[in-house]
Amino acid sequence: MTTATLRLGALARAELTLMGRNKATLSTALLLPTVMTFSMYSVVKDMDLSDTGLTVGSVLIPGALGYVLLFAVYSTLVGVFVVRREQLVLKRLRTGELRDQEILAGASFPTVAVGVVQCAIIAVAGSVAMGVEAPGAWWLALVGLVIGLVLMCALAAATAALTKSAEGAQLTIAPVLLLSMAGSGLVVPLDVMPDRLASLCELLPLTPVVGMIRSGWTGGVDGYETLGQVATALAWIVLAVFAVRKWFRWEPRR
Repeated sequence: MTTATLRLGALARAELTLMGRNKATLSTALLLPTVMTFSMYSVVKDMDLSDTGLTVGSVLIPGALGYVLLFAVYSTLVGVFVVRREQLVLKRLRTGELRDQEILAGASFPTVAVGVVQCAIIAVAGSVAMGVEAPGAWWLALVGLVIGLVLMCALAAATAALTKSAEGAQLTIAPVLLLSMAGSGLVVPLDVMPDRLASLCELLPLTPVVGMIRSGWTGGVDGYETLGQVATALAWIVLAVFAVRKWFRWEPRR
C-alpha cells in the first residue's frame, strides 16, 4: 500500500467519524432522498406514460437515485467543504504531506460512501416493491451512477468556492437543486416534455446521468444518445474542475 493511499485512508476515516457525529447532516443525507422519492410517487403514478415506453418504476427508481446524488452527495458535500474551510481544517491539512486533490477526495469519501449504499438499497428495494425487472443494461446504469458521483463531487467543490459561509450554502446550492429537480428528468421524464424544452434540459448537469441510469434500467440503449450523454456529463466535470482549480479557497473568505 502506497504512502498516498495511507494518507487518503486516514483522512477518509477521520471525515467518516466526523460525519457520524453530526446527526443533523447524517439525518438529512439519509432521510431527504427517501422523503422526496415518496412525494414523487404521487406525481408519477398519475402521469401519462403510454407513449414513452416507460413505467412508474422505470421513472421513479432512476429519479430516486438522482435525489441521492443531489441531496446525499452534492448538497451535503458543499456544507462539508465550507465548514472545514471556515474551521481552518483545510488550511492545516495543506501544511502537511497531503496534496490538494487528496484533501478534497478524503473529505468526499464518507458522503460518497453513504450515497453508494443508499443507491444500492433504493435500487433493490424499489425494484422489489414495484415489481421492476433488473436493469436490462446494468453496465450503463453503473457508468451513469459513477459519472454522477464524480460530477456531484466536482460541482460541490465548485459551489463551495463561491460560498462565503455555511449559512450561505443554503443559497448557493439552490440553482443546481432547483434546475435539476425541474428539468433533469427526476420527476418528469424528458420524453413527455415539449421538444424544445427537452433539448434545453438535456444540457443540465444531472440530465445525462439520469438519462444513462434510466436507459440502463429499461435496456433501451442508443449508442449515439449515450455518447452525447457521456460527453455532456464530462464537459460539466471539466468545467467544475476548472472552477475549483481557479477559485477554490483553502482558508476563510473575508
